[in-house]
Amino acid sequence: MNSASSRSRTLKAVGALGMAAATAVLMTGCGQSSDSATSAATSEAAKVVPQKQTTSPSASAQLTEDQQERKKVLDATKVTFDDAATTATGEVAGGKLVDLDLEGVDDDDKDESPSPTGSGSPTGSAEPTGSASPTGTGTSSPSASPGSDGPVWAAEVAEKDGTVHTVRINAVDGKVIEARVDADQDADDKKQTADLLAQATQTPQQAAKVATEKKKGTVTSVGLDDNEGDGAIWRVDVVGSDWKKTTFDVDAKDDTIVREETDND
Repeated sequence: MNSASSRSRTLKAVGALGMAAATAVLMTGCGQSSDSATSAATSEAAKVVPQKQTTSPSASAQLTEDQQERKKVLDATKVTFDDAATTATGEVAGGKLVDLDLEGVDDDDKDESPSPTGSGSPTGSAEPTGSASPTGTGTSSPSASPGSDGPVWAAEVAEKDGTVHTVRINAVDGKVIEARVDADQDADDKKQTADLLAQATQTPQQAAKVATEKKKGTVTSVGLDDNEGDGAIWRVDVVGSDWKKTTFDVDAKDDTIVREETDND
């Protein structure tokens, strides 16, 4: 009796272990099926939902065409306005600077616009690097676009009697490319230039300093002009770190700013 009971208990125990093992296998199989289904569903969802874009457009892509052109020219320019002004006046004995412009900074230069300092000139005076001088001297100069050797400073320097000389300076190495007397000036042109210079008690360097104190940046143009009959002004262009250009009209007698305009293009 005791042996039979012992065998019976052993068989029951083995049966229980077998049931437990089978249950475990079934549960494991169910879990694997569930995990596989979840993984498949996630994969399918990934195909439907687009991935979030993490890239952003480059800074240059956000600049306008004019701003990109200014950046290109100024990045290549090594000679400052002050140094170019000193070089230009040194080419004409006793001469005084009446205009200095970094060619190619604006489309107006390339298009020979009638504005001496870009768009929106209140005086409508002539482009310094185009067919006429802002002081009415009728200056003629070569193409305003930067040459193959890099950007160029184009200057107009006047003698005491108003005779204007054109001086072109390589803006990379500071060497004089050209220095000549403008051939198409008449007596009235010279008188107008001489009169404006007589009114200008402040230098172009002083006007440039006033402008850059108002807006930090690089001076790309300074020109002497008549403020629509209100006396002489220095018109100064400053390009800021945002590559936008601001034009300042600075009174040539007391260095006060009489007008300011920013070109957002």
